[in-house]
Amino acid sequence: MGNKVICPGSFDPVTFGHIDIITRASKMFDQVVVGVLNNAAKTPSFTTEERIALLKEATEGLDNVEIVGFDGLLADYAKEQGITAIVKGLRAVSDFEYEFQQALTNKKLNPELETVFLTCNSEFLYLSSSMVKQVAALGGDISSFVPECVHDKILKRLK
Repeated sequence: MGNKVICPGSFDPVTFGHIDIITRASKMFDQVVVGVLNNAAKTPSFTTEERIALLKEATEGLDNVEIVGFDGLLADYAKEQGITAIVKGLRAVSDFEYEFQQALTNKKLNPELETVFLTCNSEFLYLSSSMVKQVAALGGDISSFVPECVHDKILKRLK
């Protein structure tokens, strides 16, 4: 174990895939900051504050995990907070292409910042927040996609 890392994302909403990556990172590193950000390319279903609250509930019991919201460049935030690495989950090759570009950009902006990629548990390869929103909006069962502790709150918002 060592170092303080960040798992950034929009988490709109949090899924079992997110929890898998956060939990695994919490076993590898001393402190995991889950950074909830707004993605200008997406229209969120939940406010930043709501996403933070859902994540706090879903990660309760992971003592070395902190949930925060932030704006601006990830590379700058990491430097300000003494964060040494970014942890990102990968589901498919298409994820890698985008995340690799992001990793190189962050490294250019903050040469001390590394990116660590964790491959997604095969059980969650297909899972995305977008898929959860689509299934919920059409009245489908999302119980196998999201933590039970936040299921009803997510369903209430997305139905």
